[in-house]
This record gives sequence, C-alpha cells and structure tokens, in this order.
Amino acid sequence: MPHTQVILLEKVSKLGALGSLVKVKKGYARNFLIPFKKACRATPAAIQEFEARRAELERIAAEKLADAQQLGEKLAGLTLQITQKSGVDGRLFGSVTNQDIAQALKAQNHDIAKTQIRMPEGPFKRIGDYPVQIGLHTDVAVEIVVSVLGESA
Repeated sequence: MPHTQVILLEKVSKLGALGSLVKVKKGYARNFLIPFKKACRATPAAIQEFEARRAELERIAAEKLADAQQLGEKLAGLTLQITQKSGVDGRLFGSVTNQDIAQALKAQNHDIAKTQIRMPEGPFKRIGDYPVQIGLHTDVAVEIVVSVLGESA
C-alpha cells in the first residue's frame, strides 16, 4: 500500500498529536486529513513553515479545547426530552436518530453537529431513557440522557 507522510495540524484521534509526523495511506491524507485542514504534506518547506507557526497553532488548539470543556460543563448531566408517536407496547413509529437529538439540542441553544452525537447501539426504537455521549473535542466527551416519550397515534 502506498503511504504518504503528513504533519498533523491538530490532534487526530488514534493517529497523533499536533505537530506529529505520521505516515498514512494516500487516500486518507488526500480525502480527509488535508481537505479538513487536519494535516499538510510533510515537505521540507512545509516542515519549516509549521515550525514557524507552531506556537500559533498550539494556542488555537488550546482555545478549541477550552471552548469544548466550557460547553461540556454546560451539557454534562443534561436530560433531553424527545416525543415521538408510539404504539401501546412502547415501540416507536420510526426512531430517534442523532439528527433528532441535534435538533432538540439546537432548540435549547446548544449548537452540536449530528456527527458529534455518538449512538453505538443505533437509533432508539422504544420509549425510555438512554445515555448518549457527545464528542465535543478529541479530549472532551460528555454524557447526556435522552428521554424518549411516547405520544399515542
């Protein structure tokens, strides 16, 4: 497999910290890391430029982490209620997805992207309380409770 060497411009989960020189598959670099400005190709000129900007990039990374921690403190322990149509046995007509949770959070003035909401068991299909983890940053994840309430059809 062809690999390419990149410099990480921010911490990437399971890959490395800011400033790490790592070898990744070319497609991963070309399709994800570079377009989302998480890394740049490790050419000698890029390495020099990175070293010149290292302090600025570390400051920006620290600000992002502080913002995520602040938002995490606001969200920690939050209980979110979502009402869906359901049958008499407690099964929902449809399901509650990460999109529904993101919209409910947005209604409460929390701007969370649906990709940050982690639902390892998949969408909720029954009435009940479910713990949901929200990944605000690679180092910050908080847990909220989503209470799915039934509404007779």
